[in-house]
Amino acid sequence: MTKTILVTGGGRGIGRGICLTLASNGYSVLINYAGNEEAARETQRLCSEAAIGSNQSFHILKADISDTRQRNQLIEQAFLATGSLDGLVNNAGVAPLQRADLLDMSEESFDRLMHINLRGPVLLTQHIAKRWKDADALQGKTIIFITSVSATMVSVNRAEYCISKAGLGMAASLFATRLAGEGALVYEIRPGIIKTDMTSAVQQKYDTLLEQGIVPQMRWGLPEDIGRTVNSLLSGGLPFSTGTVITVDGGLAIPRL
Repeated sequence: MTKTILVTGGGRGIGRGICLTLASNGYSVLINYAGNEEAARETQRLCSEAAIGSNQSFHILKADISDTRQRNQLIEQAFLATGSLDGLVNNAGVAPLQRADLLDMSEESFDRLMHINLRGPVLLTQHIAKRWKDADALQGKTIIFITSVSATMVSVNRAEYCISKAGLGMAASLFATRLAGEGALVYEIRPGIIKTDMTSAVQQKYDTLLEQGIVPQMRWGLPEDIGRTVNSLLSGGLPFSTGTVITVDGGLAIPRL
């Protein structure tokens, strides 16, 4: 039976890499996006091209997960789209509109990132998990939180991003603990420096840092690096490791002298 996975923020960047990897490994994918329909439809098209089975399907679902009404609609659509929902990948997230020193961080920027990066995925996961529980269907379900090395590595010019990702990492641990006894698995993936549109504005900075050896593997991470990790978890590669944090960063977070 073809499994269906909901990927939030699936239209571009890391989310697109996850969706395409899942499509090429036989999953049906629900591609959530907040505003860029063109990008989401392109992901849908690429998933259809990458699909390996006739029973796979790919739907795009518009919703800003930070908005209660839209989030609830997304949940309803996700369960109706294919008749089943087997996993959730909490990938949707944003960076500050402007990188500002911690002492100059605005309340508006802080609130924006907390709502999108933390509040949205926590409440989405809560409601989906309750729906599975009410249907006695938690056994075998997998939930993945895409956080960041910024959950523990400090950047004082984007403090609100770091705080939101640290909070999301705690959320992953909480859900892993709460759902373990009912058969659901929860993981956290922490990407490092990944080449996406989010990092395009600072590409030159990171190119220089990569040349200087900030990443031991000496390259940018790619969205498909995250996709492969998600696929491994969804396919049962770590069945006795709920709550595990998997860092996908080429060694960036290794403490070094």
